[in-house]
Amino acid sequence: MVSRTARTRTFIRTLIALLAVALWVPPALSSTAQAAPAAAPAADCRALAPGASAAAERAIAAACAEVAAGTWYTWGGGHGAQPGATYGQVDPTDPASEHDPERRGFDCSGLVRYAYAQAAGSDILNGVASQQYYTHRAAARFTAAQGLAPLLPGDLLAYGTEQDLHHIALYLGAGRMVEARQSGTKLMVSDVRLGNGYFGAVRVNTGQVTGHVHQTWGNGVWTKAEPGLSARRVYAFPYSTTIRVHCQKHAEWVSAEGYENDVWSYLPDYRAWVTNIYIKGPAWLEGVPDCNQSPPSP
Repeated sequence: MVSRTARTRTFIRTLIALLAVALWVPPALSSTAQAAPAAAPAADCRALAPGASAAAERAIAAACAEVAAGTWYTWGGGHGAQPGATYGQVDPTDPASEHDPERRGFDCSGLVRYAYAQAAGSDILNGVASQQYYTHRAAARFTAAQGLAPLLPGDLLAYGTEQDLHHIALYLGAGRMVEARQSGTKLMVSDVRLGNGYFGAVRVNTGQVTGHVHQTWGNGVWTKAEPGLSARRVYAFPYSTTIRVHCQKHAEWVSAEGYENDVWSYLPDYRAWVTNIYIKGPAWLEGVPDCNQSPPSP
């Protein structure tokens, strides 16, 4: 007959063995666990270089808050009556957009519109990517050939061609940008894609606009590289657009929309000309100098 003491010792030995099995980790797994790195931090979405204006800092903060919230890209998102996320639409050229109508979010220009509306306190960049790049609120412009060296956080990076600017993003500095990139993804921080359709950048003036500001009328009105109908096309106003006029001059005679005029205006934001027929106001704009006295910059 087994004694009570022997049974107790057997129980204790069994308990110790079970604990050893439960706590034992194979050597390979143990070393792997000890060497595993910490979870990767969330994307560093903030101004990554000095020099940004207070308004640009606010625009970046607004965009980065949407990144942190996990907001979706949605085609057409952010173009409601007021700046802010909206349900998207199906892009007929992109099968990945099938769920965009079910998601509240932004497309590229919708995000830029929202960010700068938060920064300025008013809807100063309402429009698509090309309208935002060619904004009359430009404080400075930069070509693709200049690279990133002259840019500051908050500048807008545009992609495409002068006739088709299709993407825009917000520069963070240090070669990084925040963007609404494409359907099926969320807003993100990315490396700036130079040499991949990069067109140039614009610095936004959120304060008072200087220069002679006018309004166009009509749809699909082309600006031209020279003041003439046969000159190379630069950009077509999709609808009535606010423009900044540098000067005007008499050039090729134009008949359109029941009007006739030989006056053309130079638009510094487009580096292009437009017939004054499509600028609201008299045939010769009041207060705008003659280009012979105030020639356009090269």
